Amino acid sequence: MSDDLKKGLEGVLVAESELSDIDGDAGRLIYRGYAIEELARQASYEEVLSLLWHGHLPDESELSAFAGEMSADRRLDPGVMATVRELAEQDEAPMAALRTAASMLSAYDPDAVGVDDPTDREVNVRKGRRITAKLPTIVAAFKRLRDGDEPVAPREELGHAANFLYMLNDEEPDDVLADTFDMALVLHADHGLNASTFSAMTTASTLADLHAAVTSAVGTLSGSLHGGANQDVMEMLTEVDESDKDPVRWVTDALEAGRRIPGFGHRVYNVKDPRAKILGAESKALGEAAGDTRWYEYSTAIEEFLHGEKGLAPNVDFYSASTYYQMGIPIDIFTPIFAMSRVGGWIAHVLEQYDDNRLIRPRARYVGPEDREFVPLEER
Repeated sequence: MSDDLKKGLEGVLVAESELSDIDGDAGRLIYRGYAIEELARQASYEEVLSLLWHGHLPDESELSAFAGEMSADRRLDPGVMATVRELAEQDEAPMAALRTAASMLSAYDPDAVGVDDPTDREVNVRKGRRITAKLPTIVAAFKRLRDGDEPVAPREELGHAANFLYMLNDEEPDDVLADTFDMALVLHADHGLNASTFSAMTTASTLADLHAAVTSAVGTLSGSLHGGANQDVMEMLTEVDESDKDPVRWVTDALEAGRRIPGFGHRVYNVKDPRAKILGAESKALGEAAGDTRWYEYSTAIEEFLHGEKGLAPNVDFYSASTYYQMGIPIDIFTPIFAMSRVGGWIAHVLEQYDDNRLIRPRARYVGPEDREFVPLEER
């Protein structure tokens, strides 16, 4: 065994995948061979899910059937909704509430009982479809209940993105908002073996079921070094807005105070995240449409300064923050929305893991004491 230590498994190859590929030097991301720029501009989230799970973009008939099955699965069972209500009443953190509710979905899944083979692909695709359809309903219901409003029932005739915004605000979104949100879901759907995806794969490698793998991934995504970064970015931008300083002065002072600026740097990309380029343009367009471009202006000023002074480039969280905020989405719901999208990638990678499974079991180098003599309790 090699003695090389790779903290955080950085650069370690642990699997082969047909799902997504990242060229960190060129700033390129593909899903099953398709450039993310083309998918974000031209494909719906439902199309991307079908691509990730089935290996090809669906034709009109396949997409209609797939989207219809997804929309029919959106409603929550009363037991799950009762738990979401209780979590909202207890003012639980949104990601913790989502983790609990996601785990609870297995109790009501018709394929979760009496299935002997946890790796059955057809069964897992059905489970995955239900999980993906219900997570937005959980997030929207939790947010409304927390705010003192009743949940809004899903509408089957609306697309995945539009339906979520409808359930969140009790108002059907216009095409611009629905399309922008759908694009954001596509951009976040998969991204190689990120921490939450690897967590899902590790759980699945034990032959735990799909619900366990997704629940594990939700918990992993909640950390500020992963999914929580987008919330941190928007909280930073609101601090900038509330201060009497220009963005560059604010960042300079923050760095001198030892603060970390969220939304910059990436384990894989050495250049600007291609998803940040796309969402940056969307953030600008939303600001211009609303007649208030300050969030985009703050962001670009910070980006230009940190790139020039530190050589740092923004990641997807940096511009997803202002994009979501300008859509009227509460800041602490940003990471649950990330989970709503990334669940498609989690499920796709778990399907791959099950298809060619080997228990994931790395080793650690022991650096503790040696040859210690045991002392009986009465003599210590």
